[in-house]
Amino acid sequence: MLNSLISSIKRWRKPANPGPRVIARSDHSISRRDISRAALTVMKRLQEAGFQAYIVGGGVRDLLLGGHPKDFDVATDATPEQAKQLFRGARIVGRRFRILHARIGREIIEVTTFRGHHNDGEEHEAQQSEHGMLLRDNVYGDLQSDAVRRDFTVNALYYTTNGFAIHDYTGGVRDIEQRLIRMIGDPSTRYKEDPVRMLRAVRFAAKLDFTIEDKTAAPLKELAPLLRNIAPARLFDEVLKLLMSGHGERTFELLRQYQLWHHLFPDNAACLDDPAALELTRLALRNTDQRIRDDKRVTPAFLYAALLWPAVNAEQQKLADRGTPPIPALAQAAQKITSSQLAHTAIPKRFSIPMREIWDLQSRLPQRGGSRAQRLSEHPRFRAAYDFLLLREECGELEPGLGQWWTEFQEADEEQRQQMVRKLQRSGSSSRRGRGSRGGRRRPPKAAE
Repeated sequence: MLNSLISSIKRWRKPANPGPRVIARSDHSISRRDISRAALTVMKRLQEAGFQAYIVGGGVRDLLLGGHPKDFDVATDATPEQAKQLFRGARIVGRRFRILHARIGREIIEVTTFRGHHNDGEEHEAQQSEHGMLLRDNVYGDLQSDAVRRDFTVNALYYTTNGFAIHDYTGGVRDIEQRLIRMIGDPSTRYKEDPVRMLRAVRFAAKLDFTIEDKTAAPLKELAPLLRNIAPARLFDEVLKLLMSGHGERTFELLRQYQLWHHLFPDNAACLDDPAALELTRLALRNTDQRIRDDKRVTPAFLYAALLWPAVNAEQQKLADRGTPPIPALAQAAQKITSSQLAHTAIPKRFSIPMREIWDLQSRLPQRGGSRAQRLSEHPRFRAAYDFLLLREECGELEPGLGQWWTEFQEADEEQRQQMVRKLQRSGSSSRRGRGSRGGRRRPPKAAE
């Protein structure tokens, strides 16, 4: 399907320097049937009120590539205040650039006002930091200025129901044909305006299986440290887009290639010379990608547990070598590595608490004597901890065997489970801890009378 779409795109392209052009309905494959009713409703209300309205960005790009976008954004010449009057319950959000969230039924459509050039605005409307990062960007313009202010050419395509045409001001159609991610304007300047654009370049390249154009890729390694200037909460959201959209493993490899990874997960990056740590990272991302393809539930808690585990494991071993008992060593290591990661990406408690429970269960899963196996199997995080155990065995960190035992235990009936536990106890391999192994002091034996 993609090849046929690209063949039809070739008819739209002019030989060189095509400039702004309008692609008529007869020359593109987008149909209103593929656009959400909520987005069409937003466009209709804006147009009836005398404003321009376009579907813009990834929605147009993905439709041209034969995809089915989940989200549609609308661009308009109406200011946020003007647009808000048209939609009951709409909210204006954002400080760096204000946008409108218009609720239509259960959907929220993001409505942005055409952006203009910085030098067209007042100081209170456009501000930059000493590093060139945009702190405020509320300068409004027209359709053409908005197009050249967007990040990549493939995201600067506009579709309107007023004539059903596509407007292309930056050569985005050409770059879709050539499968290129190309920055609009000078890449270094645009990355400095918003360093997250470096992550977006990698994300789109991985998602679309495109190549990052040479000039767009050239500044990435040099400017990667600018990611340290981004708020950890924003980077957490970006990490979810990078690694939990079904293309995490490919994204990881590109982030490493362009030296961006160690600014997101420095403790993980420091461990990747260890083959087991590298394989665990890849397996966790591959597992997440497969679950997303299978429409199964995924959680950042599991992924962060896998990404930070090599550093936690190494730190725990250091503490154990200094004489710290295993359980306190794990707790201290978990606290240290988690705190270190929080300086780079936020981890909300609803994910950090399950993450640490997954780690804690790694030391408890070998303890299967008596009724412990049954109690562990009923733990809310057991399944995630079990899956994590299998990854640790698969990457070579642990000798295989324990994972298979737990696999059989889950498939067994009550009588079979009891037999499995009794068999462990007879063989002495249940790893049952005595009171003396809990860190307390043993009582000395009574003297013979």
